[in-house]
Amino acid sequence: MRILLVEDEPELQKSIVQYLGYAGNIVEPVAEFNKASDKINEFDYDCVLIDINIVNGNGLELIQQLKRAKSKAGIIIISAKNAVDDKINGLDLGADDYLTKPFHLSELNARVKALIRRKNFEGDKGIFINEITMYPDDRRVLVKEQELDLTVTEFRLLLYLITNKNRVVSKNSISQHLLNDDDIEQIDNHNFVYSHLKNLRKKLVEKGSEDYIQTIYGIGYKFKVND
Repeated sequence: MRILLVEDEPELQKSIVQYLGYAGNIVEPVAEFNKASDKINEFDYDCVLIDINIVNGNGLELIQQLKRAKSKAGIIIISAKNAVDDKINGLDLGADDYLTKPFHLSELNARVKALIRRKNFEGDKGIFINEITMYPDDRRVLVKEQELDLTVTEFRLLLYLITNKNRVVSKNSISQHLLNDDDIEQIDNHNFVYSHLKNLRKKLVEKGSEDYIQTIYGIGYKFKVND
C-alpha cells in the first residue's frame, strides 16, 4: 500500500515509517502543511495518516482537501490525548478512524489494514477473483490453491490492479503507486512497469490463471474480470 504520513514529531515519524515499511508498505513522510498539501494534490494514496497539529497549518484542512478531491484514500487521524474536539471534527469531515497518542505501532498497522479491507474489499481478509485468492495481510497469493512466488513489487502491483479491477490505470499511476520518494525520478520511465507486469502475468498464467491483464495502448492497463 502507498501511505502518506503527515507527522511533525521526528522520532514518531521515523518509527512509523520503519514499522509500516517493514510490513510491506511504501510510506511517504511529511512534516508540514504545504508539503502535505502538494502530495495530496499530486499523488493517489491508499491511506493517509494525519496529525491534526502540524507545522504551518491544520490537519483538518488536509482532510477537507482530500474530500474535495474525491480521494479514495482511507484517512486515520493520529492526535494527542487532549484533542477530542479535533478528532470529532475530523470524523465529521470524513476521516475513517483515529488513534490517540501514544499508541502501539502494531495497533496502527492493524487499523490501516482493517481500513483498507473495509474500503476496498468489504472487510474480507481474503480477496477472491475466480481462481485467484489473495491475502493482503499475509502477502500471499494462490492460483488454484497453488502458492504464487511474487516479489514485493509484483505483489503490490497485483493488489493495485485487483483493487482497480475493470478500470484502466495509467502507467503513471502505477509508477506512483510502486515508487517511493528515493526513486521518484523514474516516474516517467515506464520500462520498469512493463517489466514487472510481464513477470507478473507470466507467473499467473504458468500457475493456470486466466490472463486478466489487458494492455490499453497509449494509456495503461486493465485487470479485466467478467462479472
